[in-house]
Amino acid sequence: MAASLRELRQRRSSVTTIKKVTRAMELIASSRIIKAQQRAHAAAPYARELTRAVSAVATYSNVDHPLTTESENPSRAAMLLITSDRGLAGAYSSSVIKEGEQLTRMLNDAGREVQPYLAGRKAAAFYKFRQRQVAASWDGFSEAPTYKHAREIADTMISAFMTPTSEGGVDEIHVVFTRFVSMLTQRVDVIRMLPLEVVEGSEPEQEGELHPLYEFEPDAETVLDTLLPLYVASRIQYCLLQSAASELASRQRAMKSATDNAQQLIERLTREANQARQAEITQEISEIVGGASALAEATAGAE
Repeated sequence: MAASLRELRQRRSSVTTIKKVTRAMELIASSRIIKAQQRAHAAAPYARELTRAVSAVATYSNVDHPLTTESENPSRAAMLLITSDRGLAGAYSSSVIKEGEQLTRMLNDAGREVQPYLAGRKAAAFYKFRQRQVAASWDGFSEAPTYKHAREIADTMISAFMTPTSEGGVDEIHVVFTRFVSMLTQRVDVIRMLPLEVVEGSEPEQEGELHPLYEFEPDAETVLDTLLPLYVASRIQYCLLQSAASELASRQRAMKSATDNAQQLIERLTREANQARQAEITQEISEIVGGASALAEATAGAE
């Protein structure tokens, strides 16, 4: 019984230590979520104005840019998976990977070969374990992505899109990421990044509103050559920031659940330890009473 009591106390001590760790990770994730939301909010004005500029050039010019031109017979597609670098975030990364697998099957059924591009160590580990070929991968910034990371990914994928399929290029680019809806809701989403579908805003016109006149210097094609890579990088940065906020929210929720489970386990182990201790005390008392009775009977017999 003493060994069982010692084991229960050791387990309770271990669970208490784990609870402290999960509680600390929960608080860290909670504080970082706010910063991730602030970064996404700060990048919104730039993305909005850049979208308006690209929409203006695409609407008021007749330039057929390669990034906006549909391929007649697409045969190869690129897929960017955005996952986390670390675990302990619940089903965050596995949900993205599962959606990526579904997208791969759908594209294969449509006759397109899929080239995976991976952001995050979890996606890289998934593909490495299954010995699958990967076009490119990036990691180390899943919780705090910057525009530099987004531009690096955008340049690589634009280069693949501009390369003919006969030379290893792609006809389409799809992005699988997690959209941050709220602290309790994160939704895996799939968007087609390239070819671009730039649509002019559909806001109602105000009475007496004057529409701007656009002049492109040196010409509309040069303007598109400059703006479209920036636009793609801006959209990828948006996906990275949304994924970062979703990852932190998933980790905060997972760590809170782990902390609550640890507390329940500590309470159960405490009850079992108390019962074991009570049984040990009862056994010791019974042994003492039994020994005293035996000694009394032996003394009485000797007399």
